[in-house]
Amino acid sequence: MGSIPDPGELTELTHPSFDEFQHQTSLMTGCTLMWKELSDHISSLEANLIRQSEALKRKIEALDSETKTSLDSLKKRELSIDDSVKIAVNRVELLKKDALKTLNDDNPDGEVDNGDGLLQILKSTCLRMEAKEFWNFVSGRKKDIELLREKIPEALSECIDPAKFVMEAISEVFPVDERGNERGNDLGWACVLVLESLIPAVVDPVIGKSRMLITPSVKEKAKEIAETWKRSLEERGGIDNVKTPDVHTFFQHLITFGIVNEEELELYRKLVIGSAWRKQMPKLAVSLGLGDKMPDMIEELISKGQQLDAVHFTYEVGLVDRFPPVPLLKAFLKDAKKAASSILEDPNNAGRAAQLAARKEQSALRAVMKCIEEYKLEAELPPENLKKRLEQLEKTKTEKRKPSAVPANKRTRASNGGPMPPAKAGRSTNAYVSSFAAPPSIVRSPSHPQYPAAVPAYPSPPPAIYGTQTPPTCPYMYSPEAATHLAGSYPGAPMNYPAYGGYGNGIAPAYQQAYY
Repeated sequence: MGSIPDPGELTELTHPSFDEFQHQTSLMTGCTLMWKELSDHISSLEANLIRQSEALKRKIEALDSETKTSLDSLKKRELSIDDSVKIAVNRVELLKKDALKTLNDDNPDGEVDNGDGLLQILKSTCLRMEAKEFWNFVSGRKKDIELLREKIPEALSECIDPAKFVMEAISEVFPVDERGNERGNDLGWACVLVLESLIPAVVDPVIGKSRMLITPSVKEKAKEIAETWKRSLEERGGIDNVKTPDVHTFFQHLITFGIVNEEELELYRKLVIGSAWRKQMPKLAVSLGLGDKMPDMIEELISKGQQLDAVHFTYEVGLVDRFPPVPLLKAFLKDAKKAASSILEDPNNAGRAAQLAARKEQSALRAVMKCIEEYKLEAELPPENLKKRLEQLEKTKTEKRKPSAVPANKRTRASNGGPMPPAKAGRSTNAYVSSFAAPPSIVRSPSHPQYPAAVPAYPSPPPAIYGTQTPPTCPYMYSPEAATHLAGSYPGAPMNYPAYGGYGNGIAPAYQQAYY
């Protein structure tokens, strides 16, 4: 049996091996790294929780602030009801007296040579609630559109029920044109003018535009009218074929009566895209609640070759950084140049190819120059080369117009010695030979619907021209963007939503240099 060693006795110490030492060292290092990793992770979680807590705190504070503001606004609106009603009642009494006085007036019409005379007639029809007479007077005085824009709001304030009066006034042409044979005379400009003028007449006198004095029954009637217009789209050929003035009137109707429907934003978007060349469309789109859809709409316009329209939309909603205007304008000019070249190469238009190509390029140049001026882009896209190219085209056109001498061997009439018509003129069903250039063609990029070409550069003069989407012989007064897409493309006057010829027969010179 072995003996148990005495604890007091010294025993020989065993030295640890070097491998064991390395193992222990690696364990310590691993534990240290794991501790640091866990510590960093916990710190990151704490920092993230602090950030989220602060963000949540800010949201709660913002919500409390918005709630307080909303409650204060509701309280103010509630307290203002009595005052607004008193003002409305007193106003109705005054209007009643004025209406009776006007009815007894033997000569209410007066002269209309100046603003006072025009206002007198407008007030007379409004006091009498004679919507038909009011409409006939307004629609027949397009030449006084700026004066009407100034005086109609004041006259509508004389109506007992301005909103109902306006709906009755425009009912002949909106939501459906009921004039029969007179439909050729488009009165969309007058509809938009009257609808815009109604807004100041129905603003609450106490709290302003945050409350419009339109009765529920009138608002319901306005909704019915909007539904009727939408149902009539099929008869108009669908969204793609509806006239831009009709679209503008529809949008202004929705905005004026406050009946924009969020469930129909897709319909509004399609209508805006279809009439994007109109100057007011960007503003109308924002008023219709399409602000969030603007980036997608701008990209769609660019993909369709409507870069110029896209530029106007970007400036309206502040997306210039995302969609720089200069590259868009250069792309627009490039597309126009390609389209002009394709026209010159078209064997079906050999006789008029030079004219059509020159018109297209001229329209594009004018539109871009107008855009550069409007948005102060001279530093990024100098217009000098564009002006030189435009002057060159104008000079060529003038030279081609000069009459040429009649050759000596021309056939002459036996009766009076005058020149004979072309030998084969009488054999054709279209024997008439015009001495004027054919109507302007459409000027869009080759792969997309074209823009009307023979209209002045982009936004035209006064904010009072109303255009149609198809190339008219006379631009519609109301929107500064006449009825063209390229040249004069954006009508102007409501977003505003206003408006902003013959050529020689020779061959246009070849393109000499890039003008951008």
